[in-house]
Amino acid sequence: MNALTDPPAPQPRTDSALAVEDRLYSALALVRVVVTVNMVGLNAYRRDSYAYPDLALAIVLALVVWTGVAIWLYSRRSRRTPALLVADLLIAVAAIAVTPWLKSDGFQATLPGFWVMGALLAWAIHWHWKGGLAAAVLLSLADLLPRQEVDQGNYGNIFLVLIGGPIVGFMCESLQRMAQERDAAERAAAAAEERTRLARAVHDGVLQVLTMVQRQGAAAGGQWAELGRLAGEQERGLRSLIRQQATVPSRSGGRVDLAGALEAMATAHPVRVEVATPGGAVLVDDHVAIETVAAVKACLDNVLAHVGPDASAWILAEAAPDAVTVSVRDDGPGMPPGRPEEAAAEGRLGVASSIRGRVEGLGGTATLQSGEWGTEWELRVPLA
Repeated sequence: MNALTDPPAPQPRTDSALAVEDRLYSALALVRVVVTVNMVGLNAYRRDSYAYPDLALAIVLALVVWTGVAIWLYSRRSRRTPALLVADLLIAVAAIAVTPWLKSDGFQATLPGFWVMGALLAWAIHWHWKGGLAAAVLLSLADLLPRQEVDQGNYGNIFLVLIGGPIVGFMCESLQRMAQERDAAERAAAAAEERTRLARAVHDGVLQVLTMVQRQGAAAGGQWAELGRLAGEQERGLRSLIRQQATVPSRSGGRVDLAGALEAMATAHPVRVEVATPGGAVLVDDHVAIETVAAVKACLDNVLAHVGPDASAWILAEAAPDAVTVSVRDDGPGMPPGRPEEAAAEGRLGVASSIRGRVEGLGGTATLQSGEWGTEWELRVPLA
């Protein structure tokens, strides 16, 4: 299996996800109070149905005490251990299990009643839908096994427990994932703003000076031309460094910054390359970035092979909502009409396979224009 088909690895809980969990346990504390009051009231109303009313009263008081202890224990992250969750569920199961002993064999309602929702929801919050399902199954079995017959009311309660636990767990997991995605988006936005600020500051100073030295050195010739060439290399390297060292990660949610990958090519290819990209990141799927960069490299390889190492090339990337367009142009003498077709017929598939084949494989188009001014490839890759 590859990266496109493998299931995503589970992400560790971030501070935002834990903060959401804290809020959910705070809400659960209120639910525990409500269901505890309900349990006390119902058992006081049904006290005549118990064969051992004094023992039943002691168990109800014990559950009230555990409610207070549980609210206190769950209020701190450090105390929310698996042992606490298991103990919470076992107490709920035990309270259900003693009901047939305290009542007659044909009992209808269990002693804790809806009080067991506290443990059920705690498992759903902590272990999401799997925890909610596991707790619901255990509570349902504890309720059903001692019964001689199951009526419509019992069935309805069990059905609600079995679907409620997983649904609540799924919603809790979704809330935590949304909090993580929100934090990632905020970090990306802040990083993009910082990158723009840095690029603007550097462009207004260092990059402009390096560009001027490159042009003046090329015009002066001799040793000054070499100095201009070195200044051009430093300019391209600095532009790439600005993008790569900015706080925006090169990958975001399984996507790759295509603009950053193209910037890196400015210093990675023997041909002198100038790269112009949008101010922000251009996020595309990993496969799209790999194929597009490979097609651009094939264009530069052609420049090196047919124009020479002293040639200059320009890469321009433009991002639209539905596609990315990358133009690669050189300052060579151009190529005769029909030359790409002749090369393909001779078995030289650089243009047909490495450039057109890659782009068309992504559902895009590769357009070639050539003349005395040079050669230009326009690669248009759809984002969807």
